[in-house]
Amino acid sequence: MKIQNILATKGTRVITIRPEQSLREAIELLAKYNVGAVVVIEGRARVVGILSERDIIRRAAQRADLFALNVSAVMTRHVITGAPDDDLKSVMCRMTEGRFRHLPICEQGELIGIVSIGDAVKAQLEEYQGEIETLETQMMEA
Repeated sequence: MKIQNILATKGTRVITIRPEQSLREAIELLAKYNVGAVVVIEGRARVVGILSERDIIRRAAQRADLFALNVSAVMTRHVITGAPDDDLKSVMCRMTEGRFRHLPICEQGELIGIVSIGDAVKAQLEEYQGEIETLETQMMEA
C-alpha cells in the first residue's frame, strides 16, 4: 500500500502554522483540531519544522516563560518527510525507528498532507482484513 492511498481516504488537510506565530496560538490549534502536531511552513507550503505536543512539554519542563516563545523556538527543525508514492511498511519503519508519530507528506517540495502513526496502523489493519476476506473466499470456493 502506498501513502497516496491513505491520503485519498483521510484527505489532505493539514493544520499548519508559521514559525513567527506564538506558542499559545499553536496550542490553541492543537486543541481546536484535536491533533498531536502542527506542521510549520513558510511561503505557500514549504515545510520548515513540525511542532508536536512532545516538543511543547519538553520545553515547558525547561522554561517557565513558555507562552512568551514563538513556534520557531520550540519546533523540531530537522523534519523527516514522506512522499505520496512511499510504501506504507517503509513509512511505519521510519516512524518507529525515528520515534515520531507524524510524517508530513511533500511533493515537489510542498506540503500536500500528513500521515500519523494511527493512520498507518489503521491502513495496515484494513489491508490485513482485505487479505483475510480474500483467503476466506478462496477457501469457500475450494
